[in-house]
Amino acid sequence: MELLLNTLSVLLILLSILPFAKNQHWVFRVPEFMKIQLLILQITVLILSILFLEKGAWFWVINAIQLSLIIYHLYILIRYTKFYKKKEVRKKSNASQTVKVLSVNVHQFNRDFKKFHDLVTKYSPDIFITMESNSGWEKANRNLEGDYPHSLKMTLENTYGMHLYSRIPIEKGEIHFFVADDIPSIEAHFKTPDGHAFAVFAVHPPPPSPTEEKTSKERDGDLLCVAKKIRKIHIPSLVIGDFNTVAWSVTSILFRKTSELIDARVGRGILATFHAKYWFFRVPLDLLFHSPEIFVEKLKTLEHIGSDHFPILCVFHINLKDDKQEDEVKTLEPEEAEEVEELIEEGLKEESDNREPVAQKKLL
Repeated sequence: MELLLNTLSVLLILLSILPFAKNQHWVFRVPEFMKIQLLILQITVLILSILFLEKGAWFWVINAIQLSLIIYHLYILIRYTKFYKKKEVRKKSNASQTVKVLSVNVHQFNRDFKKFHDLVTKYSPDIFITMESNSGWEKANRNLEGDYPHSLKMTLENTYGMHLYSRIPIEKGEIHFFVADDIPSIEAHFKTPDGHAFAVFAVHPPPPSPTEEKTSKERDGDLLCVAKKIRKIHIPSLVIGDFNTVAWSVTSILFRKTSELIDARVGRGILATFHAKYWFFRVPLDLLFHSPEIFVEKLKTLEHIGSDHFPILCVFHINLKDDKQEDEVKTLEPEEAEEVEELIEEGLKEESDNREPVAQKKLL
């Protein structure tokens, strides 16, 4: 028992401190996804150690470190619970009509098209976005184009296909390839029926993992390019998709500060979206950030559709400038701005040895 608990304690401490390193290798980046699981395991091991281990010098040193990390994890995660005070949404008379956006990584090899179509029918979003949507998903989703006649499509067979469908006319649309010619991001500009302009960005960069990319360089570079793009367009913007990182990661924090957007999860809950089939390993990979002019009325995960991700639904409205949530916006420090540029440069230089070249079909 003593050997087991001591070994677990050391392992959990190691996994907790690895993300503090700037190294972009997956060994250092994957543990930041696991903060919730680490917290649960650390509390469990600490209690068992207090109950069953002798109180020698090693006990006090190792468990003091363990307790410090538990407090640190709680400090970070409390923001993503309903215990954290969130500014109340008050829809003013000058606010826009409500807009509903659905985003889901459908999982390219999932063939339960009907379950997804039933989900769209049930929640009736104004805009929906699919990630990992290949030619099979594109063909299947043609059944929905009668209700969603406006679209931006990038059909790929490499698990990075992406499609956006809308009832609202697209004023301007563009598909970006910021760091690789097979990793798309979508930019779509709209106006609500009552004339409020806004933009939606959809993202799905590659994750660092032992089975995919060895480092987070492409992911970090791609997300930070999107963030810089958003800061330049000067209209209310919303970014949604499978970020392949978590809201509390260094990358997400730099993304939020670079884009000067607000993390919609703060005060609303963890809202874990992956892995849909294994509850203990669930983490919030599908994120949402928005401009201070955008007020999120509802953000929630939806029922399982056969994918390894749960869908995420956002309902929001746009208020005029005097209603901005400016106090929630954070900006880059000078040294952080330098780090952002370095990460983008590294992302642009990175060449994947995991993804095979694929034929692309760009449909606007």
